[in-house]
Amino acid sequence: MPCNPVELAGRKILITGPTGQVALPVVEHYAKIADVYALARFSKQEDRDRISSLGATVIAADLADTDSLAAIPEDIDYVLNFAVVKTGDFEYDLKANGEGVGNLMLRCRNAKAFLHFSSTAVYDHEEGQKPRVENAPLGDSHRDMFPTYSISKIAAETVCRFTAREFGIPATIARLSVPYGDNGGWMYFHLLMMQQGMPIDVHPERPNYFNPLHADDYIEKIPYLLGAASTDVVTVNFGGSEQVAVEEWCEYIGELTGLSPEFKENPKAFGSLAIDPTLMHELIGPTRVSWRDGIRRQIENLAPDALT
Repeated sequence: MPCNPVELAGRKILITGPTGQVALPVVEHYAKIADVYALARFSKQEDRDRISSLGATVIAADLADTDSLAAIPEDIDYVLNFAVVKTGDFEYDLKANGEGVGNLMLRCRNAKAFLHFSSTAVYDHEEGQKPRVENAPLGDSHRDMFPTYSISKIAAETVCRFTAREFGIPATIARLSVPYGDNGGWMYFHLLMMQQGMPIDVHPERPNYFNPLHADDYIEKIPYLLGAASTDVVTVNFGGSEQVAVEEWCEYIGELTGLSPEFKENPKAFGSLAIDPTLMHELIGPTRVSWRDGIRRQIENLAPDALT
C-alpha cells in the first residue's frame, strides 16, 4: 500500500528553484491552497514578479550563502527542494548543490519533512537499457553536456542523507526521470528541432528509453513522497509508470504534426536511463498521465498551430 499522504492545505511550504520549468507548476498549484515561500536568487525582476503573481512569498537567497538563508521563516512545515545550479564551475556548483542542501536542511531543521528532488542522471550509463533500480551503479552520465550535473546530484544526495540522519530531519530523495508538462520539457525541444529540420541526437545503443513524468503526476505525488520521509531517508525513482524511447515519442510528435524526425547517432548523447518503478509503486502508487496524452497536451498548449 502507498504511504499516507500529508495534508498540505494551509501549511507553510518552502519551494526552491521556483522559476524552473519543473517547479513552476508546483508553485502555481500549491500557492492556491497553502502558504508558499519561493526561494531563488531572483536575478531577474520579471521572475520575481511572476512568482509573486502566483501568490507565493518571494525569498531572494543563495543556497551556497548561509547568511542569505536567514530570510527563511523558522516555522516552515515542508520543504520541496528543486533547486539546481549548472554553471559548469565545479567549485561553485558543488557548494551550491551539495553543501547547499545541508545549509537548507539545517535552516529548516524543524520542518516535518524535507523532499529533495534528485535525478536519474546519477546512474551510470554503462548499465545501458536495463531499467535502473535504486541501488544500481552511479556514474557521471551527463558529463558531455552538463559537466557538473551528475556529480553535483550525487553529492547533494549524500549530504541530504547525512544531514537527515545526523540532525533528525525526516527526508525523502526522489530521482526525477524526464519531468515535463504543459509548460515545456524535453519533448517540446524535440518539436522545435523538427520544425527547424534539425537532426535529433540519439545514443547509438538504441532505442533510448526513459520514463517521462507529467507535472500533473508529480504534483499529485508530492504529498505521498513527503509522507514517506524519515531520518533513514528513502531514495526512490520518480518517473512515469510507462517506459518510452526518445525515438518513439519523436515519431508520435511527427504523427501529431506531420513533421518527420531525423535522428543522428551520437555516442555523447544521453543514453537510456529507464527506471524500475517497483519501489515507487509501493511507496506512492502508479502515475496516471500517459506519455501520449501528455505530449499532445503540451503541443496543444505551447504550439497549437503545429497540430495537423
